[in-house]
Amino acid sequence: MKASLRSAVLAAGEILKQADVGDAKRDAALLLANVLGEDVGYLHREPDRILTDNEYQKYQELVARRAAREPLSHLTGHREFWSLDFLVTGDVLDPRPDSETLIEAIVSAKSQGFNPQRVLDLGTGSGCLLLTILSEIPAATGVGIDFSEAALSVARKNAHRLGMETRTEFRRSSWDVDLGEKFDLVVSNPPYIPSADIAELQPEVRDFEPHLALDGGVDGLDCYRAILANIRNILRPGGQLMFEVGFDQAADVGKMMEEAGLSQPEYHKDIAAIERCVSAFLLD
Repeated sequence: MKASLRSAVLAAGEILKQADVGDAKRDAALLLANVLGEDVGYLHREPDRILTDNEYQKYQELVARRAAREPLSHLTGHREFWSLDFLVTGDVLDPRPDSETLIEAIVSAKSQGFNPQRVLDLGTGSGCLLLTILSEIPAATGVGIDFSEAALSVARKNAHRLGMETRTEFRRSSWDVDLGEKFDLVVSNPPYIPSADIAELQPEVRDFEPHLALDGGVDGLDCYRAILANIRNILRPGGQLMFEVGFDQAADVGKMMEEAGLSQPEYHKDIAAIERCVSAFLLD
């Protein structure tokens, strides 16, 4: 079948719309640009270009997978986060704009004189938090911890692509890790979805993202408890702990942080005005 770039995107957009894909037109365009190895602007510059049979077939396959609600990042293999390009696979969570709230909080703390030299990222996944933090603090180095070897492989590849291999180390461990040193900054976006709520998640998350990185136990707070129980082994006195949290979890996590010996927490809101990040300093 002969199809122009314009007609192919329009048809794909309708297919994705019928499949209840959000931003169907955008996703249709991004998928075609990915097939062509071009930016989206190319589709507007050459709307009447005819797809080759191979390009058309590959595009239809990707559109069908997106209509089945496979995440766009899994199909393209990439996701932008904080203006950095990260490799993404089904072994890691898709970096989300919500998580940029934590980066904003660190940038704000840095502007007020907080300048961590050693950073620990618990549940690093793709490495997006650790690597983005290091991009904002050029003198810092860090360690990313994850229980999944597959996730650690993705994180190492991202460190290489971003030129941060010499500034990072990635290790397999659980929440009770003890690396023999205490860090200036500990960050984590741990699993925080209550187990019973996973079935109600969007198909992109429920069916394609690793449940190990989603399931936070009965109330969604199990991983926070585990991290806080170990906090004095990994965070130096005066060091800062920053958590990403789920909807309506900030107050409970903040209380847990205080009970674990941290200062009165600060709450940081995302673009939807939801308290998405909780931070506090470890008291002596």
